[in-house]
Amino acid sequence: MTTDVVTVEIPGSRDDVLKILKRTGISGVPVLKDGRLVGIITRKDLLQKPEENQLALLMTPGPTTILQDATIFEAARIMSQNGIRRLPVVDASGKVIGLLSVADLVLAIARMKIDIEIKDRFTSPTFALWEETPLPLVGRIMEISGFEAIPILNRESRLQGIISERDLIRCAMIEDSVETSDLSTTGTDDDEWTWESIRDVHHISYGISRVQLPNRPVKAAMVTNVVMVPPNAEVSECALKMKRARVDQLPVVNGDNRLISILFDRDLIRVLIDEKYQ
Repeated sequence: MTTDVVTVEIPGSRDDVLKILKRTGISGVPVLKDGRLVGIITRKDLLQKPEENQLALLMTPGPTTILQDATIFEAARIMSQNGIRRLPVVDASGKVIGLLSVADLVLAIARMKIDIEIKDRFTSPTFALWEETPLPLVGRIMEISGFEAIPILNRESRLQGIISERDLIRCAMIEDSVETSDLSTTGTDDDEWTWESIRDVHHISYGISRVQLPNRPVKAAMVTNVVMVPPNAEVSECALKMKRARVDQLPVVNGDNRLISILFDRDLIRVLIDEKYQ
């Protein structure tokens, strides 16, 4: 686990969290109030609620935690069952003393020398996007699909790169704009003179601050130095590749380097739930 935990405090702003995620590359930040854990904010929260600025409304309240003496096998079970990528580690009093992530479990798997092949058991079906797809559309597709990363193809259907939530956050901007709301009060359709039914006209202008993705093609933001694996690659071998490349997923390709599926770190850690390796 990571003991030097980056946190944010309520009250605070979304802009602070975005700066932290950009600077550190981490996927989520615990939220504290008076020194106590009250929530967690992730990259996904920022991308799915682009106009929300208050931490209390952005965060997932009451996050799942794990005690400091728990095993990695218990952590893998909790993460897999709850679909989460990080667990705040707490002591007996509930104080946050660390943060355990999927990446920490991947490192443990890399050291375990597990020789099971990834095909059929750990890989996931995937889809791909064209390299000219605009970034705002990519963000929306990620939100709808639930995928944290999507392979990118060229016109010849060749793998050119991969785009992840981390990449989207890296190029995201805070955009301020002014919008106007019409609060006109009107009469009813029963008025004798419809054109006289307008009694008062009010226009209220208000500022909107939102997380915005630039209108550029995805190829401008994707990672191009993609680490790929064949379907017969072994579990610990893949975990080591993920750790060395500092990625959360590996495209799975056939002998012609054609994309056939994808291996996510969250699927890889399911091996730790198998009693054979505990």
